[in-house]
Amino acid sequence: MLRIAIDTAGDIPADWVDEYDVQMIPINIHFGEQTFLQGVDLDNEGFYRLVDETGTIPKTSQPTPQQFVKFYREIADPGDTILSVHVTGKLSGTFASAELAARELEGEFNVIPFDSAAGSAAQGYMVQEARQLERSGASIQAIRERLEFIRSKIQVILTLDTLEYARMSGRVGTMQAALASLLNVKPIVLLEDGVLEMFDKVRTRSKSLEQVLDMIKERLGGQLANVAVVQARDPQAGQTLLEKVRETLNCKSLIMTELSIGIAANLGPGTVGIIAYPIA
Repeated sequence: MLRIAIDTAGDIPADWVDEYDVQMIPINIHFGEQTFLQGVDLDNEGFYRLVDETGTIPKTSQPTPQQFVKFYREIADPGDTILSVHVTGKLSGTFASAELAARELEGEFNVIPFDSAAGSAAQGYMVQEARQLERSGASIQAIRERLEFIRSKIQVILTLDTLEYARMSGRVGTMQAALASLLNVKPIVLLEDGVLEMFDKVRTRSKSLEQVLDMIKERLGGQLANVAVVQARDPQAGQTLLEKVRETLNCKSLIMTELSIGIAANLGPGTVGIIAYPIA
């Protein structure tokens, strides 16, 4: 039997979890001496409330190999294949932990860790397509080839509303050196080769949203695409962008998801963007 897993740096519509039988392993959120499991004992609103109350931006860490071993044994039966899709290995050790656990469990399960080279809704679409292919009779090799295609085509473009989280997390490549000159602007951030890089700076929120959409449109052309609008604690901006995407792009599927704590902790509330890839 094929089990499909995803870490909680990935974003997936709530109804997809049951519809596509997806299991989720939580990342660790550290507030001082306290450690929470994302989605288990700390939800998104609770996370933001703690930030507001403490004035402290938490640190995140990947599940340990031991956590993965325990997780895999809970979701699968001996002999099962587990396709485990994870946030980019260039920004997180999650994929490496999954690989170590897979080696430890050789002979018990066939664990296939897959580095999405992205995160958020990119992972969500990958596990959706993996399950759809499995249900249509595709082999695990065909499923992996499809995920590799998605990985090669995925576009991730975001705009940040605040620089504080990115400054403290250090997760955005060239942003650190530019911070002094970027006060009161809205950075445009791209995911390139699994790493977040600052692309441009825009003076207003509306202009930044327009640029995100224009860049995605240019990269997709008129191709039929799966598209996700992602937002962190700014559903209004997300909805505004969603409507513009619907009018502008050639969407096969269009969803909106809330950025996971694992990503929002590094980029901050108010982050909004588009994740998309052509169908073929």
